[in-house]
Amino acid sequence: MELSYELARRFREVVLNGTFIANTNYRDQLDGFDWKLATKELGDLNSIATLAQHIHYYVKGVKNAFKQGTLTISDKYSFDFPAITSSDQWEGFLSVFWNDSIEFAQIIEQMPEERLQEMFIDEKYGTYLLNIESMIEHCYYHLGQIVLLKKHFVLKT
Repeated sequence: MELSYELARRFREVVLNGTFIANTNYRDQLDGFDWKLATKELGDLNSIATLAQHIHYYVKGVKNAFKQGTLTISDKYSFDFPAITSSDQWEGFLSVFWNDSIEFAQIIEQMPEERLQEMFIDEKYGTYLLNIESMIEHCYYHLGQIVLLKKHFVLKT
């Protein structure tokens, strides 16, 4: 299970606690960040909150697919979320995001190595390994956007 362990570690690195690749992670960027700035829009760019919710949408959806064997999420809904209008809502969202991410990593870590080479739900999605690696890369992509937006807003205030 060395590969499973390494994949889980890499996922935790980007979302929960690492600094090796990007010198930061989602938790570091979002915990304690003002909900008003998190929901603030810059032109036609997605807000920090929307980007975080987008990543959580996939983490939760793929985590549930790992557990249930069916994929119930769709790309067309991956940016559709109710507005966050208070600090309590923002903190509540973050708590759910962290908990789902912890569980996602635990599921990966416990995944038998041979399962990583199996098709994920449907052949068109490729292997479990491809989907886990894609999740990690997707997380880094949007983490970069969040970092840039946060720097812009923090420098402007």
